[in-house]
Amino acid sequence: MTRIGIGYDVHAFEDGCRCILGGVEVPYKKGLKGHSDADVLLHAICDALLGAAGEGDIGVHFPDNDSRWKGMSSLTFLKEVLRLLSGKGWSVVNIDAVIIAEEPKISPYAKQMKENISQCLLIGQDAVNIKATTNERMGFIGRGEGIAVQAVALIEESKGMTKEKSHV
Repeated sequence: MTRIGIGYDVHAFEDGCRCILGGVEVPYKKGLKGHSDADVLLHAICDALLGAAGEGDIGVHFPDNDSRWKGMSSLTFLKEVLRLLSGKGWSVVNIDAVIIAEEPKISPYAKQMKENISQCLLIGQDAVNIKATTNERMGFIGRGEGIAVQAVALIEESKGMTKEKSHV
């Protein structure tokens, strides 16, 4: 059995914050505002994976009113999501994500983002696709106020798991 999930996240830029995307600090004049490290890319991927498994969303598992997650690296969230999925008998097949931002430029950092994500999810780098586009200077993204990400994830039952075993 296979399942697909979609994730979406958005974070505003703010002075004095870091711009973390895919576990990579991207040099930029502003950073992303959030309770954790505000890694909008990893948050969207977590939501896509959780959605595919029917396990709610990132806010259910890592609520922003819980001080344990304050400033936390979203790589930790991604590892925890994989642990949850694995425990339910699921493995990740692939991830496809699009970062929507006018700035900063993503391409110099995309390879490291793919490496980080593939290592966390225990899949090959060829199973992770990261791309970027602009919003053609329209809306809050076009005005440079923040970044949005859409992600899609495909999961499958782990080898050796039957449907009955995976839901025990």
